[in-house]
Amino acid sequence: MNQLIECVPNFSEGVDPNIIRQITNEIESVEGVKLLNVDPGKATNRTVVTFVGAPEPVIEAAFRAIQKACELIDMSKHHGEHPRMGATDVCPLIPIANISMDETAAFAQKLAARVGNDLKLPVYLYESAQSNPARKNLSVIRAGEYEGFFKKIKLPEWKPDFGPAEFSEKSGGTVIGARDFLVAYNANLNTTSVRRANSVAFDVRENGRKIKNAKGEEVIQPGACKSVKAIGWFIEEYGIAQVSMNLTNISITPVHIAFDECVKSAHARGMRVTGSELVGLIPLKAMLDAGKYFLQKQRRSTGVSEKELIRMAIKSLGLDELTPFKPEERIIEYMLADQSSHKLISMSLADFADETASESPAPGGGSISAYIGSLGISLATMVANLSSHKTGWDERWEEFSKWADRGQQLKDQLLKMVDEDTNAFNKIMNAFGLPKSNDEEKKIRTAAIQAATKYATEIPFKVMEISFASMEIIQAMAETGNPNSVSDAGVGALCARSAVMGAYLNVKINAAGLTDKTFSEQILKKGKEIQDAAMKKEIEILEMVNGKIG
Repeated sequence: MNQLIECVPNFSEGVDPNIIRQITNEIESVEGVKLLNVDPGKATNRTVVTFVGAPEPVIEAAFRAIQKACELIDMSKHHGEHPRMGATDVCPLIPIANISMDETAAFAQKLAARVGNDLKLPVYLYESAQSNPARKNLSVIRAGEYEGFFKKIKLPEWKPDFGPAEFSEKSGGTVIGARDFLVAYNANLNTTSVRRANSVAFDVRENGRKIKNAKGEEVIQPGACKSVKAIGWFIEEYGIAQVSMNLTNISITPVHIAFDECVKSAHARGMRVTGSELVGLIPLKAMLDAGKYFLQKQRRSTGVSEKELIRMAIKSLGLDELTPFKPEERIIEYMLADQSSHKLISMSLADFADETASESPAPGGGSISAYIGSLGISLATMVANLSSHKTGWDERWEEFSKWADRGQQLKDQLLKMVDEDTNAFNKIMNAFGLPKSNDEEKKIRTAAIQAATKYATEIPFKVMEISFASMEIIQAMAETGNPNSVSDAGVGALCARSAVMGAYLNVKINAAGLTDKTFSEQILKKGKEIQDAAMKKEIEILEMVNGKIG
């Protein structure tokens, strides 16, 4: 499995697009790296850049970007709202796939050593790349900022981890480290007061504020949200004050909870949160969780499409108040998605039918079976959502919401199978196209054909399993759902049974080409059992449906 890390350097330039472009050009010049997002801020005079790739290309791209920033950015002339200490203020590496935090930290240390030695910049390690507990926290390292570091760097306890103990007037210093995924997120307030914005920040952030106890001693009063750092500032570009937050662990405090805590605090202090702003990228799960959270607050079904959940999150959080929020440009999974892997389900219905009817052998019966199955469970999910919102059934909304949630999951799985069945067929064709001019090539080709054929047998079998599982939801909706939609549940049952039977035909035709007869016999036996059960379940559901229709 390929290792994947993300790099999110923050450069102290947010006004001049030419400088920003030259820095990002250095990143894009490295093969194997994908630039995901460039997010400049005029008021902060800072640009957050996000790119991903394998570790070695990523640290090469990061080095080139840091080097270019040193050439182009003069820190002696820099002013901005955000704390900073150098042309490249901070450069974190984040493990994304198939790599541990310790491995990521080692790459951060390698990058830091090269920056310190080759560019003669003072470099500090932070978070997981830093072994000294007193120097792990970014805000502690950066305290004093650019202006204060000329004296700070001379202190023995602040000797850089790499590079000279001399602060560069032009480039400042930089902090390089390894950390978990961090969401930079700002709540917009209907005030221009930084003091009042800070009061909200102190209410929300984990470190809270200093207060005096009954004895007159100064103590820390914790804030409402763990794993949240926050300050208040004024953004001249927008003419508002914001609560600027770093959510360092969104599994502990997700975006929607941080937002709601800001709403509570602002309201208590006579202000209002008017919207919010995401800086950089966000994981898909964070957006889906936010969408579900706000639907639940409305006592509405959460079993809606991924697209609808994201729309709900954007509107509820006010993410589009200051600038348009485009999910395809801000959600990390969407930025990394291979569009070619889901070509079929991206088509219009007419184009999909035309592609099926063309002389190309794919999409074939396997893809069609998966799509029929997705339509069957979609109908049942529709019934669940209608039932959840039915007048007089208010106390049952949560029950139907759970059914709809599960239905959406099965629908999404089957939609993926539409393209995956065609991809599996293409794997077989590619294997048959391998060279066979000698015994070794023939051996490799035969093994590839068998592996591809086995995969092409497993995919329609998976379609059978998912489609049969959907019949539980279809039956529940026929039994307990909105009676006005019982016919829709019946059509759903017909689709699910057809999906099972159609997929089984593909299991059989592909299993016939396998030399592994044990596997072939087992999957055919299981497939037959699922088909028989689906046909029986269809009869039960249709009898129930017809009985209710009369």
